[in-house]
Amino acid sequence: MGSNSEDSFGATRAGAPPEPDDGARVLLFVERRRDRELLVDALSDRYAVDTASEAAALDEEFDCCVLDESAFERVRDRIEPRRDRADPAFLPFVLLASGDAGSAAKEGAWDRVDDVIELPTSRRGLVSRIENLIERRSTSLRLSETVDELRLKEQAMDESPVGITLAEATEGDDTPLVYLNGGFEEMTGYGEERLGEDCRFLQGEDTAEEPRAAIREALAEERPVSVDIRNYRANGQKFWNHVTISPIRDADGTVTHYVGFQNDITDRKIRERRLEVMTRVLKHNLRNKMNLVEGYADLLGEEIDDDSRLESLAVISETAEDLMGIASTVRTVNETLDETESNTTVDFAEELVELRNRIQRRYPDATVTLSLPDGDPIHVTVVGLTVAVEEAVENAVKHNDATNPSVHVRVERHPDGWVVAEVTDDGPGIPDHEMQVLEVGETSLTHADRLGIWLMYWVVGKAGGEFDIDTGEDGTTIRLEVPAHP
Repeated sequence: MGSNSEDSFGATRAGAPPEPDDGARVLLFVERRRDRELLVDALSDRYAVDTASEAAALDEEFDCCVLDESAFERVRDRIEPRRDRADPAFLPFVLLASGDAGSAAKEGAWDRVDDVIELPTSRRGLVSRIENLIERRSTSLRLSETVDELRLKEQAMDESPVGITLAEATEGDDTPLVYLNGGFEEMTGYGEERLGEDCRFLQGEDTAEEPRAAIREALAEERPVSVDIRNYRANGQKFWNHVTISPIRDADGTVTHYVGFQNDITDRKIRERRLEVMTRVLKHNLRNKMNLVEGYADLLGEEIDDDSRLESLAVISETAEDLMGIASTVRTVNETLDETESNTTVDFAEELVELRNRIQRRYPDATVTLSLPDGDPIHVTVVGLTVAVEEAVENAVKHNDATNPSVHVRVERHPDGWVVAEVTDDGPGIPDHEMQVLEVGETSLTHADRLGIWLMYWVVGKAGGEFDIDTGEDGTTIRLEVPAHP
């Protein structure tokens, strides 16, 4: 019953059976050679079977351990610690015991093992009982994986910087909270003391009725909803909250809960309001003031005969016109980029033909030509693409001092669903500092005088495309490459 060449330290594969499909491994602590060989023969067709004689083998990975009485006596105190390491998964141990009524090994064995098989027993019965234990372990492993996944998801929710809440769906108007994460508590100042209450405790005097009504209607219709709503923190501080609520349904389709996501968008709201004010100033105040400057400059020009003073007035008028042009471009940028994405399809080629005719009427001395691919219309849904090309064409004409500036627009349709538009002119080229800002950003030393470059860059960037400028002494080529349907 002692060690032999087949029982080495650790767990060595007995007879090197082929790897079984289910990957389950059985560890044999059986000292009698004949019993061990019979077990290997009975189990190796279905499982990977390892044999061992040293207690250290229990530290290795296996799915069921079969021990005879002698081995059990040597390792019985190590079985429970080994189970603890496997927890929460079930790890079965089986004792092969003699049929003697007074067997010492059987006394108290059930405190440590999951089955006691008395020998002799049939091969089929033994295999069946081990099979049942391994199936129980497989089930527990699957459950353990599920539990681990749930724990990981719960941890992700708990540690998310976004506020997350879970509310119970009820027959009344209330949806009491059953869960809130740390992000919600950090953002609002409210914690678990608010569980069981409806999230309306975040609302206050300045909470508008429109987002409230939108939430009520969505909950009544059991559909998702997103709103920007003015809420209050626990300390009374107001903040803007972007709230998204979605229903959770059970297997029968019944809504049981609502999950909510909250983001503090106060800074974004302030920025939006600031942009609104700046746009109004550029659109109305600045334009009105510049109209006054131009008007008075014209009046003075009619009364002054001095050439030097007339030149000064011309500079004033030109500067006023430039400032109004900047204001107009800012308005165009805002209107173009604020346009929400849609599935509205336009014929890009048809719009470019109209664009060419419009530029020719506006600048009769300029020549604008088009190269369009033959065949079907070029359907695109890119927001602002025609506006970006128009900005490139008009800038090319306006900043060209030649008597007859020339601009060529070429469009290619790629088989991968992308569209390329190139605008080439014969002007003086774009100054280096105008293009550097696209790489390094605006600074006090490096900034763009032409907002149109930013407009083109942003339109292409919004579509997820590529924007490139190649400029030199002979002119400039602006390339806009975008997916036709972002």
